[in-house]
Amino acid sequence: MLVKVNDSNFIRDTNSRALINQDYAARDEYQAKVKMLTTQKTEINRIDTEIGQMKQDLSEIKNLLIQLNSK
Repeated sequence: MLVKVNDSNFIRDTNSRALINQDYAARDEYQAKVKMLTTQKTEINRIDTEIGQMKQDLSEIKNLLIQLNSK
């Protein structure tokens, strides 16, 4: 049996004692934020990897230039 909780968007399942949120707009907004943050973290990790690769490439170029200059 489901019972409305006073002054909120929640209902309580009296069998399992679970508290259920009925504010679907808030849930959808939360899920959209989580998805956006996950996408942002993925993009940051990709960019971080690219920057690391560029640093390695620049280091190799620098070493090659030093070798050429010393000859």
